[in-house]
Amino acid sequence: MIKVIPSILSNSPNEVRQMLYQCQDAGVERVHIDIIDGVFTNNKTTDPSVLEEIETTLRYDIHLMVKEPINWIEKCIRAGADRIIGQIEMMNSQQEFIQKIQGFGIDAGLAIDLKTPIGQLDDYLLPDVDLILVMSVATGFGGQEFNTSVLEKIKQLNAIRTSDKTPFKICDDGGVTTQTVDDVAELEVDEVVVGRKLFENDLAQNIQKFIQASNRKTDQ
Repeated sequence: MIKVIPSILSNSPNEVRQMLYQCQDAGVERVHIDIIDGVFTNNKTTDPSVLEEIETTLRYDIHLMVKEPINWIEKCIRAGADRIIGQIEMMNSQQEFIQKIQGFGIDAGLAIDLKTPIGQLDDYLLPDVDLILVMSVATGFGGQEFNTSVLEKIKQLNAIRTSDKTPFKICDDGGVTTQTVDDVAELEVDEVVVGRKLFENDLAQNIQKFIQASNRKTDQ
């Protein structure tokens, strides 16, 4: 079954706090926190340090859309990250990034932007990576439409992990709706990240709607 992970992209510490508590009240286990530095793309969010002040039982993915993500790892650890995912486009060394995170005993992932080909991932690292995240919108802003070009990337990743028996999970991030989640689920994506639409009205019910919609093609 596909996992639906609520995503928070905000430049307001108060809003981040409110959304996290909303997730906790809905019985959510894991939340995806987007961190943007204003350099990687033309937007800027709250700093990971905001999370240090929030008491919660939630597990955090921290998705670093920043220049040199390796320099942000300690901040993420202090913030309580359970898994750290870094965009590769402004990353000097994918290997050093992964090794540093795993040195802290937590899971590490790599992310690629909408226009970044799978070939820019260091393939020799894939057996050691916990997760590959593919953006199905351009990084930086919420509310964008799902771009179907990502489906071919997902197929490529699936072929890699099938032939090499590599254990990494595949996560799709951006623009996924109840109308498109079955397309990625059919390609054996393990996780989808969904932003503000998930928080409208009842969060727990919205997550269930996504899960039910993800089974649409397999139920036919």
